[in-house]
Amino acid sequence: MKSLLEQTLDQVNSVILGKRHTVRLTLCCLLARGHLLIEDVPGVGKTTLAHALAKSLGLSMRRIQFTSDLLPADIIGNSIFDRNEQKFVFHPGPLFAQMVLADEVNRASPKAQSALLEAMEERQVTIDGITHPLPQPFFVIATQNPLHQIGTYPLPESQLDRFLMRVELGFPDRDAERGMLLGGDRHDLVRELSPILAMENLIKWQEQVRQVHVSEPILEYVLDLLEASRRNQPAGGGLSPRAGMALQRCAQAWALMEGRQMVYPEDIQAVASSVMSHRLGRSWSEAGDEGMTAAERLIRSVPVR
Repeated sequence: MKSLLEQTLDQVNSVILGKRHTVRLTLCCLLARGHLLIEDVPGVGKTTLAHALAKSLGLSMRRIQFTSDLLPADIIGNSIFDRNEQKFVFHPGPLFAQMVLADEVNRASPKAQSALLEAMEERQVTIDGITHPLPQPFFVIATQNPLHQIGTYPLPESQLDRFLMRVELGFPDRDAERGMLLGGDRHDLVRELSPILAMENLIKWQEQVRQVHVSEPILEYVLDLLEASRRNQPAGGGLSPRAGMALQRCAQAWALMEGRQMVYPEDIQAVASSVMSHRLGRSWSEAGDEGMTAAERLIRSVPVR
């Protein structure tokens, strides 16, 4: 398993240069059966990362460009009257794919953003009282522009919490950027990629994630992080119980990717920032040492048992 996963990561990294840890977090999020939010400025490879991962995993993929005039039906689909059959027939929207790229999700109105909620949480949509299951696996990668840019709508906390992890790509270092300049068009490279993992293996590994052992000291460590996040915070501040479950599940997926059947403290720390950064309240984000994120300060403040 580890060999196949490393081959997949190497193939994606051949397109997305200099971002090995972020690529690894993305695959970890998929194995943990979560959804990923990528927040960064345009042009750093957010969309290319999604395309490269879908090609490497052999997943069907649809891209939804979120705009201010996007409607929920444009995402989910709608029922259209069929004169031949004399009844309404449901026509699935682009949401019905194994990987969905919600590009620039915060440029759409809150009404369009909320259309993702049931799909991301329940992995199904309901139209005219009829429930339609989504494909398996189902993985949403949403890209988000920085909130200071014109024409953005901040995602509400309820929708942010639907994303298991949040990552940033950032600008590549000089060597990686040189490789990009010399390596040709990224879209051409993506088209040349071939699937490495079989669908059955991916689904099987997603099931195995939940079987990775979490010892009592690791559970206590997670609880310590949750408790520390709520200390000296306003009512309702800090990490929720769902955040704790997300942290545990991502650590299990990270351990499985490392070829282990037991979670180590290093697994918690490897994924903690991506799991907690978008869930910590504003008071956490504004306080503390310069140059450190809220999640980094929290991790540093809690000793490993």
